[in-house]
Amino acid sequence: MDTPRDILRRHGLHAKHSWGQNFLGDPEILEAIADALELREGEPLVELGPGLGHLTRFLAATGARVTAVEKDRDMIAVLEKEAIPGVRVVSGNAATVDFAEVAGVPELKVAGNLPYHLTSSILFQVLEQRDHVTCAVFTLQKEVVDRLSARPGGREYGLLSAILGLYFEPEHLFDIDAHRFHPPPKVDSAVLRLTRRPQPLAPVVDGARFIRLVKAGFAQRRKTLINSLKSDKSLGTLEQLQQALATAGIDPTRRAETLSPEEFAAIERALGPVAG
Repeated sequence: MDTPRDILRRHGLHAKHSWGQNFLGDPEILEAIADALELREGEPLVELGPGLGHLTRFLAATGARVTAVEKDRDMIAVLEKEAIPGVRVVSGNAATVDFAEVAGVPELKVAGNLPYHLTSSILFQVLEQRDHVTCAVFTLQKEVVDRLSARPGGREYGLLSAILGLYFEPEHLFDIDAHRFHPPPKVDSAVLRLTRRPQPLAPVVDGARFIRLVKAGFAQRRKTLINSLKSDKSLGTLEQLQQALATAGIDPTRRAETLSPEEFAAIERALGPVAG
């Protein structure tokens, strides 16, 4: 397989810095990423931002049915000329694509080497489409993977750690040095696997309210939980929030970073039915 530099040169292209394009061409790493998905023959998978098709080839080699979603027209042209067997290339935005619709199936797996500036948007898409995504394996900025796989109580634990953790089991699989990419980014990367839990760690009354609750909790990390939560009026009055914390057995002077996904879920349930 040609290197990213060779393929770009052959097509008269350059990596687009503004698009966050850093191409990974190391065969051993690409094979490890594909292996992490544990794909079966004919299993549907959506690859986000396939770029030059390096990971795409390893995904297709498993026998999976790969739908590659790419926004960059230059990359689409490359993928079409490279004509990787078993891969369907679709023009689309990785940050907004409907996975099930583009794959034409109710459940699938997702993979991709994500541009750093789109990481949060894509992870929230996985969260919102969790009923359709059984597993996702992403190459991300190492700092982000450290946060997503962190446990409650530390500085790295944050908003997405708590929200994703309720529905998915996050695993920090391995790190990738920056020099493995072309061009090399300024920071190292890591591979994250998100495996959907058979059931959420704890039930919630309303998933959207749970997300709003966690967002409010982390909006002002240095404040106590009650002072952070009361900033979102849609969650209820101060009195209702105080009562919910008491019902859930959560000390209102704690900070959001100390709460597990289950504890956030307990607060959400204690808020009662959603109005209207």
